[in-house]
Amino acid sequence: MTPQPAPLVAPPTAEHHREPFGIGEPTPRLSWKTTAPAGWAQHAYQIELTRDGGAHRTDWVTSADSVLVPWPAAPLQSRERCGIRVRVRGADRTASSWSAPLQLETGLLKPTDWTAQAVSPQWPEQLDGVRRPPLLRKEFGAGSDIERARLYVTAHGLYEIEINGRRVGDHALAPGWTSYAHRLRYQVFDVTDHVRPGANAIGAWLADGWYRGRLGFHGGHANLYGDRVALLAQLEIVHGDGTVTVHGTDASWRAAFGPVLASGLLDGETYDAREERPGWSEPGFDDTDWSPVGPVPRDPATLFAPTGPPVRCTQEIAPIRITTLDADRLLVDFGQNLVGRVRITVSGPSGHTVILRHAEVLQDGELCVRPLRGALSVDRYILRGAAAETWEPRFTLHGFRYAEITGWRGGDPQRDIVARVHHTDMARTGWFSCSNEQVNRLHENVVWSLRGNFVDLPTDCPQRDERLGWTGDIQVFAPTAGFLYDCHGMLSSWLRDLAAEQLEDGTVPWYVPAIPGGSQWTPARPGAGWGDVATLTPWALYLDSGDAGLLAAQYDSARRWVDLVTGLAGPSGLWNLGYQLGDWLDPAAPPEDPGAGRTDRHLIATAYYAWSARHLALMAGVLGHEDDRLRYEALALRVRQAFIDEYVPSEGRMTSDTQTAYAIALQFDLLPGPAARAEAGERLAELVAAGGHTIQTGFIGTPLVAPALSATQHTDTAYALLLQQECPSWLYALKHDATTVWERWDSMLPDGTVNPGDMTSFNHYALGAVAEWLHTTVAGLTAAAPGYRDIVFRPRPGGGITWAGAAHESPYGRVAIRWELHESRFEVRTTVPTGTRARIEWPDGQVTVLTPGTASTCCPGCASAAPRD
Repeated sequence: MTPQPAPLVAPPTAEHHREPFGIGEPTPRLSWKTTAPAGWAQHAYQIELTRDGGAHRTDWVTSADSVLVPWPAAPLQSRERCGIRVRVRGADRTASSWSAPLQLETGLLKPTDWTAQAVSPQWPEQLDGVRRPPLLRKEFGAGSDIERARLYVTAHGLYEIEINGRRVGDHALAPGWTSYAHRLRYQVFDVTDHVRPGANAIGAWLADGWYRGRLGFHGGHANLYGDRVALLAQLEIVHGDGTVTVHGTDASWRAAFGPVLASGLLDGETYDAREERPGWSEPGFDDTDWSPVGPVPRDPATLFAPTGPPVRCTQEIAPIRITTLDADRLLVDFGQNLVGRVRITVSGPSGHTVILRHAEVLQDGELCVRPLRGALSVDRYILRGAAAETWEPRFTLHGFRYAEITGWRGGDPQRDIVARVHHTDMARTGWFSCSNEQVNRLHENVVWSLRGNFVDLPTDCPQRDERLGWTGDIQVFAPTAGFLYDCHGMLSSWLRDLAAEQLEDGTVPWYVPAIPGGSQWTPARPGAGWGDVATLTPWALYLDSGDAGLLAAQYDSARRWVDLVTGLAGPSGLWNLGYQLGDWLDPAAPPEDPGAGRTDRHLIATAYYAWSARHLALMAGVLGHEDDRLRYEALALRVRQAFIDEYVPSEGRMTSDTQTAYAIALQFDLLPGPAARAEAGERLAELVAAGGHTIQTGFIGTPLVAPALSATQHTDTAYALLLQQECPSWLYALKHDATTVWERWDSMLPDGTVNPGDMTSFNHYALGAVAEWLHTTVAGLTAAAPGYRDIVFRPRPGGGITWAGAAHESPYGRVAIRWELHESRFEVRTTVPTGTRARIEWPDGQVTVLTPGTASTCCPGCASAAPRD
């Protein structure tokens, strides 16, 4: 008999870190993925830790768990390095080989680890208007016995670091945007290869960024967190004998202006290459005319290590079309609406200025910049006069497909102009495709909108004078985001900011971090669908990752939100008072009043109240808070009954006879029984058909309508809605060459002109939440238990689509499905990872149980009755 192949264990991971270097967790939970023959199951695991004191192996732990298992040893200390290997065994007690090791290193875990102090240039500055970004520098010596060197660094504002003339790292817009008063992120870099024996120099570029730069709409606000940029850097050199030399920011650093004349996230960057200071970050540079720096207060207790990856350039895109508008003005089409910046290589006389303007769309053959509102999005490069000069802005980003370049000089623009895409560098985890290329394009548009708006935090739009972490957008989109990318580290950090900025009474701001936003948004008011991000987004991330720790971290925030709404609703159980956004951007709402939707706002508010109470009870159950579980379950049932009594006057019919009302009642389980569900589903299908299968929903209803139709046996109607091409519909935008999801269904009108509304973005992921339905229903891939430990394949073909597939890199490994309709059979090919269980639920009701591995299966009862178009 041929022996079965031994299980193979991939290198483990720690928490949700893609790069476990400079982490902030002293006891990181560990995960690993195993590939094993069919029928094999993990019965035990063993972990080996290699620390400074040598290697240590745990005893065998009898457990089938392999996701986020507890740290098995004493807590890690600051700056500690650790190698981690795992091996597993099955029922026969035969051990696998050891995995390849994970190498991790902690950052500075205690406030007392920080000896450096934040410093800022001491020259006088005006409090408003343009303030020129500074350079900071310091020379230091190093002995010849350098074993390793680490740089721990953050800033008030944005920074880039150079040591001995070389850039450190590849992060963009570091340290990112957090609730600065409560939490400031720092980064750690291995700079061993940068430091050399003898004389060295370290230099920093600084810019306003989110800290003191202009943010927000209605003209924006500057100096929201402080009026001085500052650098906090601590360089630690470990020598061969174990001693450590520390060079930290202090009063001995020097400051001067550099070539960046102005830089703002909304306005763009101006760079004068004639003002460059060659050698400024190298030893021996003469800085006698540079200015002193002084200390800036920063409580080290507010410094924390990243939980997710940084913003980086992840892709470069060449132009697909370049049009000469006049003598020296080019219109560049990159073929994709993206977020990033343009890099140019130009030549020309000293002092010549090249101007780059950006926009998402054209109108009458020119950039349409009206949707940018107060965001200028203009970069300027002033040449030094060299033969060829390559430049890209440092401290700004733009949302654009088109760039207008005025003052072009140089060679081939097709070669010398490139767009560089920037976003949080998350690992891709989810994919979808099918036989309908328009649906594939729609899905790709959703992916691009996620990429463009996941820039350190989940923003609403990346181009205009807003770019804020709107809570309602991510609340509806989180299930889609968690499928497509490993965004758990990034979003867990943002959720901690949300908890920090939650008002004392439990109110969740409309957007996080919270900044002034005019009377409509400031001060924050409780808003259904937006504030419910506190309960629903942690739960969505838990379902995707199985991470109960995330629930624990956010539980108090979620509880405070539900308790607030309970107080607002009172004994009636109806949240029927106060300001609400309702079904925001219902296509029937006029451009000047996007909240004037057709569905009763308080119906929506009460529905979300019941849904959040139910999910808080679920969170309490997972965390073992039994008293809370019982209390919030009872609350959810009471609010559910109040909803039924108020908004469902007859079985299955609702006071708001709208698609959103029926979809929310069906998906939030707010109907009295099966007969009412069937009636509501029938009415929803009637409304969709009566609307010509066009969209009649806004932010709240759109993610729910297709799933509600499928759940009530109206999948054909859901497909007709999906495939509609007239406005409003998902595919309408494709007729206008959209490459991202729009904010409005008619951001561009049928005649090709831009919607006249003041709020018109062409890159907004919220309405792309339909991608979750593509994954779970069209392809049929669903997590039936948190973290995909239990998987249900439930494909529901329709719409003339002859094949579809999806794949997701789950905590246990790759989960995948591809189905095909043939003349005589309905065939499904699946991949199930080791450590999980799975089943296919066929359209005819039959069930096929699967074991880990890859298999092809035909529907037992579908051969003669393939699903209809």
